[in-house]
Amino acid sequence: MDYEVADLSSNLLDVYRKKASFNSKDMLNFIDGEEIILFKQHVFTTLENDPLFARQPGEDIPIEKKRELTFLRVKQLFRYNFLTEEEAMANPWKSIILTDCLGMYDLGMSAKYFLSIGMFGRTVASSGSSQHNKYVENTNDMTEFVIHSPDFEAAKFWVGNLGKTATHAIVYAQLYTPDKVCHGLHSFVVPVRDPKTLLSLPGVLVGDMGKKLGQNGLENGFALFHNVRIPRENLLNRTGDVTPEGRYITPFKDSNKRFGASLGALSGGRVSITRIAVVNLKLAMTVAIRFSATRRQFGPTGKGEIPVLEYQLQQWRLIPYLAAIYALDHFAKSIFMNFVEFQIGQMMGDKSDRQAEMGREIHAIGCASKPLGSWTAQRGIQECREACGGHGYLAMNRLGDLRDDNDPNCTYEGDNNVLLQQTSNYLLSWFHAKHIKGSRIESPLHTVDFLDDYQKILESRFTPTTMEQCMDSAVPVAAYKWLVCFLLGESQKRLEQQRALGKGDFEAHNNSQVYYCRSLAIAYIEHDCLQKFHDLTTDQDTPAGLRPVLSKLCALYGLWSLSNHMVTLYQGNYLSGRKPAELVQMAILTLCSQLKDDAVALVDVIAPPDFILNSPIGNTDGQLYKNMWSTMMQGNKVLERPSWWKEFCSDKPVVGSLRPKL
Repeated sequence: MDYEVADLSSNLLDVYRKKASFNSKDMLNFIDGEEIILFKQHVFTTLENDPLFARQPGEDIPIEKKRELTFLRVKQLFRYNFLTEEEAMANPWKSIILTDCLGMYDLGMSAKYFLSIGMFGRTVASSGSSQHNKYVENTNDMTEFVIHSPDFEAAKFWVGNLGKTATHAIVYAQLYTPDKVCHGLHSFVVPVRDPKTLLSLPGVLVGDMGKKLGQNGLENGFALFHNVRIPRENLLNRTGDVTPEGRYITPFKDSNKRFGASLGALSGGRVSITRIAVVNLKLAMTVAIRFSATRRQFGPTGKGEIPVLEYQLQQWRLIPYLAAIYALDHFAKSIFMNFVEFQIGQMMGDKSDRQAEMGREIHAIGCASKPLGSWTAQRGIQECREACGGHGYLAMNRLGDLRDDNDPNCTYEGDNNVLLQQTSNYLLSWFHAKHIKGSRIESPLHTVDFLDDYQKILESRFTPTTMEQCMDSAVPVAAYKWLVCFLLGESQKRLEQQRALGKGDFEAHNNSQVYYCRSLAIAYIEHDCLQKFHDLTTDQDTPAGLRPVLSKLCALYGLWSLSNHMVTLYQGNYLSGRKPAELVQMAILTLCSQLKDDAVALVDVIAPPDFILNSPIGNTDGQLYKNMWSTMMQGNKVLERPSWWKEFCSDKPVVGSLRPKL
């Protein structure tokens, strides 16, 4: 039997699209450009036209089948070869766009693919079978390294692809030379399984971690090594090497420079995760905004029901996260290009002070950008789920999967709270250099340059007297500069107080995280993200037709983020009295209201095609109920009795009372 459901929301998305204050195609061209737009369309169309990638919203697939499908799909991606090595070198940003496209389809599949081609293959500059054979052959004529896990606590856990299929791994380990000197963390290519049988090699204990909360198409594993011998050439030796005689050599005379270069090289994963988290939030926001524009509920007396997007509360819940998407999208691209600049320097053999210092700065940025991106996405996706009511709880609408798939971004490549300590240590080192050594604060990427005016900035105060003045993004930018300076000084004082109490360095730092160093790192990265977005909105190269909406998004993101630090702003007397808080709050609500009519067009810019989005309530056509009903009625299984019911009843009805037999 066919069912027809009248859809009252069929034209509402188009109504909002016509209200937009900007041209969405112009915005897409500005953000992506023609080359990237065509590349994305090619990837999306290819996946949609391949039966191997066919799927249904909310489908429930057993883990083993899901892993098999993921494996087959990744093999197909290798055949498609969407981006050659030459194309990636010519335009590195394309590799991130490919990550976006594949991650929008399935984050687990994307992770499996890029762990193979990126984290391993490109790290060692080759991924061919001949290279694999080279690593596993016996080499009796040269010095060897011995890879050894001294105890269970030294095991490697949560390694992507390692659970069932990886044959080689890049292992980070402390490097000891024959003279028993430890030269710190280095990376080694270590064979772990026989490529023909997938059985573990002698001395290697490797296995699967088991079912996870999300991304179950990707298997994660553990590994322990018992005196596994590998050739000397398996050391990835760009920052340090060992001669055949067992002597350690490095192109860096200063160990701190080598460490800085190594830190920078480790930052690629964290920079990428920042972007991945933003992509997850884009998908969730597309679903939530389109749902909110088509879901009617209540309204003024006698005027019918209105879309829930018209409610101030719904705007306040969602639109700041939409602003965050635009801010973080630009920020993620900026820091990725910084990382590319650093990598080019590494490949060119740059041993300059600037290169090493850039490595330290990128490390500090990556250690804070990952928490900023993943936590914003975590909170935003949950808000989207709740903002869609009961329909957001349905698996078919994907918000649950997005939430679960995003969650590990807060953990892998380093727990967010732990990583933030790296960033605060970096900032404190600059403070020490300025006030103890008299050094000028100036970094290669200029994220800390403003700290050189530390004293002057601390003397500044909040000056807007009207809501309109407050809606200029320069206002939160100035407030953030003060906030970072204040928290830097307070963190340094806290550390000194702890040391004065006789605490050692470890304990002093441990007792200075909450309200001090942790807040400092968060304020620093939020400022950097906001500053870059502010610079974009005020750049004369930004199209005039887009500048107004981008400026509103920037101001909203800045004020909304700043509102989380109101206690500190009052504590340090940057704000005084009730007026500043009222201005900030009213400005946030006003900006949300002003951006309400632009919201649908703004998500159209960032949204993938419906096949990729895979969420009936988030489809482009706005046919909310029709799309949901169509998905629910596939196969008419929703009308069937449960399969287990036959065990509790006979084929014939039972008449009369139930009496025990005597």
